[in-house]
Amino acid sequence: MPPADAPESEYGGPVADALDRIGDAAGRAISWLTLACVLVCFAVVVLRYGFSLGYIWLQELYVWLHAIVFTGCAAYALKHDTHVRVDIFYARMSRRGRAWVNLAGASLMILPWMALTAWLVTPWVVDAWVSRESSGMPDGMPALYLLKAMLLVMAILLTLQAMALAARALHTLRGH
Repeated sequence: MPPADAPESEYGGPVADALDRIGDAAGRAISWLTLACVLVCFAVVVLRYGFSLGYIWLQELYVWLHAIVFTGCAAYALKHDTHVRVDIFYARMSRRGRAWVNLAGASLMILPWMALTAWLVTPWVVDAWVSRESSGMPDGMPALYLLKAMLLVMAILLTLQAMALAARALHTLRGH
């Protein structure tokens, strides 16, 4: 039974709730890097145009921060239904229709895609970690392997969120 104050579509049981909390906590924490990204970008502009100074590592830093936010917050966007979707059909569907779309999307698209992503990038990430890969640019950022690892983090977080989405859809389809 869903809590009295929770809409039916948001309740899928304790497992779905736990998975949601993981994605939500990660998304909220990682989203703070957006502020860091803006501040670093501002510093790059001020240094370049105000003082004629340029640092490759600083320029790479805001690009890397953006990449971390994008990959780390994808599951958060899915949880909060702010991802890209064609809503002209979805918005007009019944609750059961939306549940079918969510179940199909999670099980036929997100989960297989994240499994393939993890399978393909794992050797690449492991090689980067073993070699302690850094930027290819002189004076660039060290620890490129950390950035590459975000692809695995994204795959894990999106997998967990897709499982929560599927659990909620099944809960709705079972008539709860």
